[in-house]
Formats: sequence, structure tokens, C-alpha cells
Amino acid sequence: MTDKDTSQSDAPFQRESNPPHHILVVDDEPDIRQLNTEVLIDSGYQVDAAEDGAVAWQALNTNSYDLLITDHHLPKVSGIELLRKLRAARMVLPVIMATGHLPKEGFTRYPWLRPAVTLLKPYIVEEFLGAVKKVLRAADNAADRAQLFRYRDMKDDKIPQPEKIGRRNTAIPDEFPPPHSRGG
Repeated sequence: MTDKDTSQSDAPFQRESNPPHHILVVDDEPDIRQLNTEVLIDSGYQVDAAEDGAVAWQALNTNSYDLLITDHHLPKVSGIELLRKLRAARMVLPVIMATGHLPKEGFTRYPWLRPAVTLLKPYIVEEFLGAVKKVLRAADNAADRAQLFRYRDMKDDKIPQPEKIGRRNTAIPDEFPPPHSRGG
């Protein structure tokens, strides 16, 4: 079961802007999970915590998150298996892998599973928070750019249409014929 804690406390760390980002922290070591969760809450984030990969996967399918922070060596579902499930489900979610041992073979074999940032344990709080802010800033900037393009394309309530010549749509290349005309 995930530990939900959205409380805010006075802390020396700088608060994030509203609304707070929602982060899932996954680590089977209770002390590390608690420390990471408390540091993030004290910094103004909304945080859920999971003790293993199976609980994390359930939380990811139940809630919406802005960031996943996971260990690799987890019971039931490993960190790399969690990344594999995320990608297979086409969930767009930045990931920080905070682990004592990198799954180098997995990342070499499946480079698309690489997280946005990898932190090797032990790390310091400033390094942890710096990675979180960097990844969330990059994700927010990407979302802002996507929103800008949607706004630009949708202004004046016009939906952009592909250029047409006669009855043929030039947006579809010749090398991709309609499915009914393909052999096979």
C-alpha cells in the first residue's frame, strides 16, 4: 500500500510554485523512502510512497504523477521492469532512478528505458533536490512548448488541415499505401 502524505511543514527548503507537482517515491528501504518523501514534502511537493515495484505500478495506474523516483533493486517488480511497464503502457512520465547499483546491462540492451536522471546512492539532499527540480523543469518546459503549439494551431478556432492537391492528400507519402492495397 502507498503511504499518502500531502502535509506541508515549515522547512529550510524552498517551496515550489502552485499547484504542487505530484511525485511517487519507490524504495524498499524504509529509511531512504521516508527521508526522500520528507525532503520532497518539505520542499512543497505532493508525495506518495511505495515500498516495492508492484505497489508502485498499482499507484501509477490509479493516480496521476509528474515524476517517478525509483530504486532499481526492489521486491516483486524491479526498477527497470517498472520502466519497461511504463513504456509499454505508453505512460509519459519522467523518471529518476536513485539506486546503489545501475542496471547497465538493461540500459545497454534497452536504451529507451534510460531514466531522465540516475542518482547513485549515497547522494546528498542537495543533489537529490537538484535532480528533481531539473527533471520537473524540463518536463514543464516541454509541456509549455506543446501547449504553445496547440494554441498556435488552434487560434481562431481553425484546425490545421493538410494541403490537398485534387482529391489526393499529400500528407500521406506514396510508400504508405492504404491497408487494403498492401500485399501480404
